[in-house]
Amino acid sequence: MEGTVNGISFEDSGPRDGIPVVFIHGFPFDRTMWELQMKEAGKIRRALAYDVRGHGRSEAGDGQYSVELFVDDLVALLDHLRVDRAVLCGLSMGGYIALRAAERQPERLSGLVLCDTKSSPDTDEAKIKRAAAITAVKKYGVPKFAEEFIKAVLTENTLKTKPAIASSLLNSVLGNSPLGISGALLAMAARTDTTAALAKIAVPALILVGEHDKITPPSAAEAMLKALPKAEMHVIPGAAHMSNLENPAVFNEKLLAFLKQQRI
Repeated sequence: MEGTVNGISFEDSGPRDGIPVVFIHGFPFDRTMWELQMKEAGKIRRALAYDVRGHGRSEAGDGQYSVELFVDDLVALLDHLRVDRAVLCGLSMGGYIALRAAERQPERLSGLVLCDTKSSPDTDEAKIKRAAAITAVKKYGVPKFAEEFIKAVLTENTLKTKPAIASSLLNSVLGNSPLGISGALLAMAARTDTTAALAKIAVPALILVGEHDKITPPSAAEAMLKALPKAEMHVIPGAAHMSNLENPAVFNEKLLAFLKQQRI
């Protein structure tokens, strides 16, 4: 089933009994990046995926985004679907959203899956890079930005031997407007530090990170592992920032094992 609430486009599949898992995509893609995980997770539990505001089929609005707004959208979606508690699974920007949701409304969580993400905020250097990216998108358009970004999130091996992955990601970026991309960059640059909140997250957590991820490296994942009370971590071999796409076999194995083990 597909639908829209408050301008946010979503899909809903799998059995209706049990606690759902909600997939939150990374920047600057859309929910289609979770297709393989939706298919597998949907066999054992209700699986939801949605397009973050300004991405995919969701409305762009005024482009004045914040992670707080993204969390508001997520909560509104859960309310609309009458989901009291869920397992949140977020990659990169999706992880930022999931972590802030866990901090703001811990009672809505049954579990947490953090993929190629981190709890710390942007450094000044990272903020400057995001500002430069906004300028580039406005000046040169989305295509040039998209091509460079795809190269940064995938391994050289994936780019050479699995061109379909790069092509799919490229198409998803090209489907977004300059307004949506710029708004998301602003939101990520201004996001809060959720590191202090990690120790208060009482639900089980799974951390997955690509072996070759340079954007949110394994060291960032290890820092979260040490701070979370109930967490396990797995490094996904042969993958960079898009570990769920570059090595879906291992990624899905760890994800499904976590869901089954915790019975959440």
